[in-house]
Amino acid sequence: MAKEVIYSAQAPEPIGPYSQAIKVGNMLFLSGQVAIDRASGQMVTGNITDETAQVMKNLSEVLQAAGMNFSHVVKSTIFMKDMNQFSLVNEVYGKSFSSQPPARETVEVSRLPKDVNVEISCIAVKE
Repeated sequence: MAKEVIYSAQAPEPIGPYSQAIKVGNMLFLSGQVAIDRASGQMVTGNITDETAQVMKNLSEVLQAAGMNFSHVVKSTIFMKDMNQFSLVNEVYGKSFSSQPPARETVEVSRLPKDVNVEISCIAVKE
């Protein structure tokens, strides 16, 4: 199967040699998103809730560019600098999945790109 690069002008530009997402058949593999506001180019900082909300917005924009939404997500991975903030991240993340949430793991890591507090990637499938 051929792979197709998915790009959204509404999501942040990749900060390295990767695509926002790659579509293969009916599967979409989204690269990890951090809390960069595309309009300003600035990081959303201040608190983990705002940061996570921006990450979810960025993921949503990439999903939309592929004709999908959060209902198509089957797997996600959350990387966090501080697992003590898990409940705050989980609360914001959960708002995007009102029913049938995807499989997921959450991992605490020592450092993330641009020293953000949270990064989320996912896999989506559209029948």
